[in-house]
Amino acid sequence: MRIALVSDIHANVEALRAVLDAIKNEGADRIVCLGDIVGYNTDADPCIALLRDAGAVCIAGNHDRAATGAIETEGFSGPAARAIAWTRPRLAGDSHSFLSGLPLKAVVGDALVAVHGALHPDQGCELVRLDDDAKRGLSLDALARHPSGARICAFGHTHRAGVWERRDGVLRQLEGDTVTLHPDALHLVNPGTVGEPRGADSRASFALLDTGLNQIAFRRVAYDRRAVLAKTRRAGLAPRFAGVPAPVRMRLIGILRSIGLYEWLKRALPRRSSAV
Repeated sequence: MRIALVSDIHANVEALRAVLDAIKNEGADRIVCLGDIVGYNTDADPCIALLRDAGAVCIAGNHDRAATGAIETEGFSGPAARAIAWTRPRLAGDSHSFLSGLPLKAVVGDALVAVHGALHPDQGCELVRLDDDAKRGLSLDALARHPSGARICAFGHTHRAGVWERRDGVLRQLEGDTVTLHPDALHLVNPGTVGEPRGADSRASFALLDTGLNQIAFRRVAYDRRAVLAKTRRAGLAPRFAGVPAPVRMRLIGILRSIGLYEWLKRALPRRSSAV
């Protein structure tokens, strides 16, 4: 079986369409979405409709739960919280019902356990970032105990693609665009982000799990980023310096803060409010 893993779409319908087209060309048998269908961008309803039409297995992310009011946005960044406040009154009734019904965890066949943030803990797992070995180890412990017997946990939330293996007590990250999974190891797999890239590569990212070959292959897909940015700007959701690649933007903001100019610029360049 070939399972396409997608995550962190964040209401970016241009990116999702490009990824779904690529998945169709790859001949995937099933699509699993690891959450954060909404947030940051403006096309929540169309993204939900596309995933439903594709028959995707979907997990609730923290942005999905916040959009339905299941959790609040304390701890969200300013742009993330603004996008949730913008999305809530605009979310169609059937979209709200769909997001409200999503589970935090799901077993996909006997192949993998799907989560958004982490397999641990039992409460608030959608908010946990597997961004260091200590937390990755806790989720691998949870995977080892999981009643499904699955040896792969697929997760999102960090927006960073990667595969981690624990074998003979040793945890390491596996490198490469195509990675072979050892049958005696436990694995964590993150497909990256469809709609909200944070690294130098601004293309949409997804992964393909081939259960017959025991392989994970990462794919990157270009999409019309200008169209997405134009919509977020019109809605007043685009972060300052949004046209600058994320790593450069964060360094620039850091420099401006260190010399005391960032807050002045925020006041001097007020954010455009939404007209809709």
